[in-house]
Amino acid sequence: MNIAQLKDAIREGRKVFGTLVVSTSPHWPNHLKNTGLDFVFLDTEHIVLDRESLSWMCRTYEAVGLAPIVRIPSPDPFAACQALDGGAAGILAPYVETVEQVKALRGAVKLKPIKGRRLERILNGQEEMEPELKRYIIERNRNNLLLVNIESIPAMENLDAILSVPDLDGIVIGPHDLSCSLAIPEQYRHPRFIEAIRTIVTKTREHGLIAGIHFMGCGPVSLAVDWLKMGMNLHIQHADIAFATRGIREDIEAMRAAVGEGTAAKFEQIIV
Repeated sequence: MNIAQLKDAIREGRKVFGTLVVSTSPHWPNHLKNTGLDFVFLDTEHIVLDRESLSWMCRTYEAVGLAPIVRIPSPDPFAACQALDGGAAGILAPYVETVEQVKALRGAVKLKPIKGRRLERILNGQEEMEPELKRYIIERNRNNLLLVNIESIPAMENLDAILSVPDLDGIVIGPHDLSCSLAIPEQYRHPRFIEAIRTIVTKTREHGLIAGIHFMGCGPVSLAVDWLKMGMNLHIQHADIAFATRGIREDIEAMRAAVGEGTAAKFEQIIV
C-alpha cells in the first residue's frame, strides 16, 4: 500500500501490518512486497542508518507499494522534516510525553514548510492562515502520517491532552520501554501491563485515531492477536533481523540434533 491507501484502509476499519526493516540490501524490497505487508517500519532511533541510505530505502519501498514509516531519533521537528524530505511517508516520534512535543511535530509534519515565529503563532492559536495558504498546506501535507510513541507513565498521564492535538494521526505503543516505566520489565502478561495497553488503546480509538504497537520480543503471535482484539489497528511485527536469526537458529539446532552435535548457541533476544 502507498500511504494514501494505508490511511484509507485504516479509515475503513481494516487493520494494517508492517515489520521493522534493518537490512539495506537492494534485494530486500522486491521480496518483501510479496509477503502480505502493508508498510515497512524504518528505525533511525536504534538502527544505524545515514540520511542517504534512509532516503534510498524510503523511495524504493514506496516504489514497490510499501509505505515507509520512519521513526526519527528523538521528538525533534527538524529530524522529522529531514525524514520527510528523504521520502518518508509517515513519521513516528519516540518517547513522547508532552503536548508541546506533539505540537512541534505537528508543525513539521502537517504544516510544512511554514517555520519560525509564524509557525509558532499558528500552533499556539494566535494566528490563522490565509485561505489560499491553508488550502496549499493541507494539500501539500495531506498524505504525511504523524504518529508518536507512548511508552511511559508520564505519557499515559498526559494521553488525553496528547490525543487532542490537531492533526495527530495516532500512537504506537513501545512495549519494552512501557513495561520498564511500569517497573515490570518485559512482563507483557502482567495485569498492570495489560491494563495499561487496554487504557491506551481505548482512549486512542475513542479519539478516532490510530492505535498501534511494535511487537518485538514480546512473546508468541497469540499475544499479538490478543492485543489486536483490544482494538489496535496498526501492528509492527518483529523485524527482518529477528525472522532471519530465528530461522537460522531453528535449522542449525535441527541439524545439530540430527547428527548428535548438541544444541546451538544460546539465543539472545533482540529488543528495539
